[in-house]
Amino acid sequence: MTEGDHTATEQWLVLIYRVPSEPSRLRSAVWRRLKSLGAIYLQNSAAALPASVGAERALRKLRSEILAMPGSAVLLSCQVLAGAADVHGAFQTARDDEYEEIVDRCEDFLAQVRKEHVARHFTFAELEENEVDLVKLQKWFARVRQRDVFGASGRPAAEKALAECEQSLEGYAARVYEEEPDSH
Repeated sequence: MTEGDHTATEQWLVLIYRVPSEPSRLRSAVWRRLKSLGAIYLQNSAAALPASVGAERALRKLRSEILAMPGSAVLLSCQVLAGAADVHGAFQTARDDEYEEIVDRCEDFLAQVRKEHVARHFTFAELEENEVDLVKLQKWFARVRQRDVFGASGRPAAEKALAECEQSLEGYAARVYEEEPDSH
């Protein structure tokens, strides 16, 4: 089965909606929710997700919220008849963009830990702050990984970057425990 054959059999959920133009926060809220689910826009006010029970539940809930705005919305379950590779590719690109952003943030994290080493700033408070930042990165990766149903090509780089962050923090923690007196 070729990639084109595979994408032609994928099931998608499509939410087509209209929300009031004012206040603009309503449109923004819908956009943020769809983005957090990993949806891609096929065009204005038409967003798609690979079909799953969880995606359907989330889109049904969002549809109810749109109706309460008051807006209009219809949720479709479909198979793409033409352009399937484009839809699949757009979904993969969206995941790769998210993974790339995680890699960028990991680079920022590593730079921060290096800065602490250079400044010889080995404190429990700084360690705790860096641990919180790493947990945020890990949770973000887990959310992207969960919606990466087709295995986007950017995942390995993000996994590697996170592993580097974990190793860097372990090294930093070891220095903190060496430098700080036992007051913790």
